[in-house]
Amino acid sequence: MNVLLKSSTALGLVLGLGVAPALADMEAAKTFLDEEIGDVTTLPRAEQEAEMQWFVDAAEPFKGMEINVVSETITTHEYESQVLAPAFTAITGIKVTHDLIGEGDVVEKLQTQMQSGENIYDAYVNDSDLIGTHIRYGQVRNLTDWMANEGADVTSPTLDLEDFIGTQFTTSPDGKLYQLPDQQFANLYWFRYDWFNDPQNMADFKEKYGYDLGVPVNWSAYEDIAEFFTGRTIDGVEVYGNMDYGKKDPSLGWRYTDAWMSMAGMGDVGEPNGLPVDEWGIRVNENSQPVGACMARGGATNSPAAVYAVDKAIKWLQDYAPPAAAGMTFSEAGPVPAQGNIAQQMFMYTTFVAPLVASDAVMNEDGTPKWRLAPSPHGVYWEDGMKVGYQDVGSWTLMKSTPEDRAKAAWLYAQFVTSKTVDVKKADVGLTFIRESTIQSDHFTDRKDKLGGLVEFYRSPDRVRWSPTGTNVPDYPKLAQLWWQNIGDAMSGAKTSQAALDQLCADMEKVMERLERAGVQGELGPVLNEEQDASYWLEQPGAPKAKLENEDEEPQTIGYDELVSSWNQ
Repeated sequence: MNVLLKSSTALGLVLGLGVAPALADMEAAKTFLDEEIGDVTTLPRAEQEAEMQWFVDAAEPFKGMEINVVSETITTHEYESQVLAPAFTAITGIKVTHDLIGEGDVVEKLQTQMQSGENIYDAYVNDSDLIGTHIRYGQVRNLTDWMANEGADVTSPTLDLEDFIGTQFTTSPDGKLYQLPDQQFANLYWFRYDWFNDPQNMADFKEKYGYDLGVPVNWSAYEDIAEFFTGRTIDGVEVYGNMDYGKKDPSLGWRYTDAWMSMAGMGDVGEPNGLPVDEWGIRVNENSQPVGACMARGGATNSPAAVYAVDKAIKWLQDYAPPAAAGMTFSEAGPVPAQGNIAQQMFMYTTFVAPLVASDAVMNEDGTPKWRLAPSPHGVYWEDGMKVGYQDVGSWTLMKSTPEDRAKAAWLYAQFVTSKTVDVKKADVGLTFIRESTIQSDHFTDRKDKLGGLVEFYRSPDRVRWSPTGTNVPDYPKLAQLWWQNIGDAMSGAKTSQAALDQLCADMEKVMERLERAGVQGELGPVLNEEQDASYWLEQPGAPKAKLENEDEEPQTIGYDELVSSWNQ
């Protein structure tokens, strides 16, 4: 908390931290703007004050109300909970408790509220990965209709939905918005730019592999680079050519459902997700109804491309990553590259850029990074037009089980922490972008050279090819837990990748069969195909794809500076 508040000491007046009684309404807002926001915003001061005045006026009926909201624990949400929530309370008189818990716990609380109807939280920041769940169960307020009707009096005239870069991921097939993006980050390729451009490393690599050391375009090149760097000593440090995690834990499932399979080439062409087969291997029919996950029903979860994807991850973890990585979770592994002994990482969530820029081990004395971010390489089954990576879009979600007055108060808070007044400063702290205006701001133009390609990526046309889980997944909470349990068996060696994926797709289909029988998801619910020999589907165009005779394609790299130049053009 001290780190987040150190630039906001005068906010003691606003937040009522014992320095002086909390100021009220616009006085509190002006102090907040002076001491916390400053010029780190896209709005002129008059427009900031007008936006804050709207919050003051809209919140008047809810003064004195206490509401509870929840999100996972990442830097962006810590800033919201510790700085923005108290400021919102001082400005509006609505007392907000913003809880921070693990991502799996957020999903569990949400699932419990869906099943019980009990109002546990007044609003959730949960991943847009649940969009398929929300549109089928009908337990989440459709924000498009909410903003036009019951929530019209608490919907900001400056919300500007068109400025949000992730709303396509939180929208149902019928065009209705179900969630409002709050933070967004991609998984990208990360590498030590200084080591890749070291003349000796470049010469040694070229001599050994016959091509230039650079950003890998495909997995074959990634594997060569991982092999090259593993075991080398650079600046007195033993280096590893890969970083990942493998503990049998809920986060292991995200490691694979977060587009790893589509990066390998398991699914179909399509943006933001493959159709008819997505990156979970789930096939849908022309009515967006799930019809199977196993090859016998036209799915791809146990297909040759899926086996290839899991086999590669296991090999690289065992051969090229620190020994401790196999026992790590997502949150434990994420900060490891900041320690200075990792040469590259295929799967770097950009939410971990914040600890990277705070590390002397991977930053130069002038504040520029020794590393860069680039598009992730793709596997041998990948083809042009497929998604190549994942974006996490943590989004505000209002449950129908939340009483209307509490939902309105929570909606005000959700808009406050995503407002144009606040957004640039919030992105400056957490480096999770949700607004085009923030990405294009002068502030991030000035800061981009110290963020290793993060801003360039979000300004590039490549950005749209990174997307969250889509609408093929009918029940994220029930299906996601099957991934880590079954993939964990492959990671531990208890089962082969094929056996683990066979069990995984069968387990997913059992869930979908139950949903089909129960009829609880309406017209978008599963309608499973009849099983037939997998060869039928393997002979059809698209996914599932037949096994390639040679899964080791010719390695290909590209110079980082050439890549960024192509974005700029």
